[in-house]
Amino acid sequence: MMSMSTTTPPPHLLHSLSSPLTRCHRLSFHASLPIFPANGRRILVHSTARAVWGHPASLRVSASSQAMAAEASAVTSVPADMKAWVYGEYGGVDVLKFDPKVGVPEVKEDQVLIKVVAAALNPVDGKRRQGKFKATDSPLPTVPGYDVAGVVVKVGGQVKDLKVGDEVYGNINEKALDGPKQFGSFAEYTAVEEKLLALKPKNIDFVQAAGLPLAIETAYEGLEKTGFSAGKSILVLNGSGGVGSLVIQLAKHVFGASRVAATSGPRNLELLRSLGTDLAIDYTKENFEDLPEKFDVVYDAIGQCDRAVKVVKEGGSVVALTGAVVAPGFRFVVTSNGEVLKKLNPYLESGKVKPVVDPKGPFPFAQVAEAFAYIETNRAVGKVVIHPIP
Repeated sequence: MMSMSTTTPPPHLLHSLSSPLTRCHRLSFHASLPIFPANGRRILVHSTARAVWGHPASLRVSASSQAMAAEASAVTSVPADMKAWVYGEYGGVDVLKFDPKVGVPEVKEDQVLIKVVAAALNPVDGKRRQGKFKATDSPLPTVPGYDVAGVVVKVGGQVKDLKVGDEVYGNINEKALDGPKQFGSFAEYTAVEEKLLALKPKNIDFVQAAGLPLAIETAYEGLEKTGFSAGKSILVLNGSGGVGSLVIQLAKHVFGASRVAATSGPRNLELLRSLGTDLAIDYTKENFEDLPEKFDVVYDAIGQCDRAVKVVKEGGSVVALTGAVVAPGFRFVVTSNGEVLKKLNPYLESGKVKPVVDPKGPFPFAQVAEAFAYIETNRAVGKVVIHPIP
């Protein structure tokens, strides 16, 4: 039974997780140098670290995957209890509580136990916490979190391919709304079915990997459901968001789109272009309905289906992830599938498809509630990630 606590993180945890210098020491023991990106924030960069994503607005620091995994790989035995974030009632961000003593989940025959290195937030996390699909939810109290990247520390008897020590990533809930796991990824450990996971691409770190699974699976499945194929055109609404940034890249570099248009605010137009967008639209200055062209597919990741249907070609499709749906728009709920991640790994490893991580992150484990408050402003660029996790 999961224990519940209304405590906040103890001072030593808050200090160790929120101090930028300490976070750097956890990633590397080499010298660190200050850099000043375009947004003016001072960041400590280790000599072994690298700046990821050349676009200044999305600049963040990333250490090697090996360094991030060092502590996770060093686990020799799994403890009975773990640190986790939990909520015992539905509501706003304030229902989230830190609990230093939550039971580590049992591992079923088809599952592996992951030592979590990084986890990412998704809009569905907030909707679930607010009780918007409590009729099909798992019992309370709940450890939230869908996306995970980490190291396998235990395997069930029916696990065929994964082994202890493997670096993996995935969306831990096969069905996002129908009985999602009570023990999510905002914890030291989480148990996941092998079929939902894939080996982490070698060229990206755990922070980047954690931000991919739910968003990239949603992007891919949505494009597949529209019958998207080479030579077709697409308009992506909210192209700088977690799903939208991946729809652009998959449409262009995996499906072979002939033309990609996308909307964002003025500060993210260059990011859209760097992802492969042919026409970057500043929604504060232009109405996409006024464009002289129409598109085979409109991927609405912001909730503007009533406007999106005005710019789709006859016989085309509108994917609506949120908000009211107007014909010919449709909505779907993604099914987590490790095979999709395996299929896309070569595109990630070649650099054709790149993770986009919000420049405000990663948020330390002590600031999960703050990270939720931030993502619910709808201002995040790419994905909001939690790292390090003790």
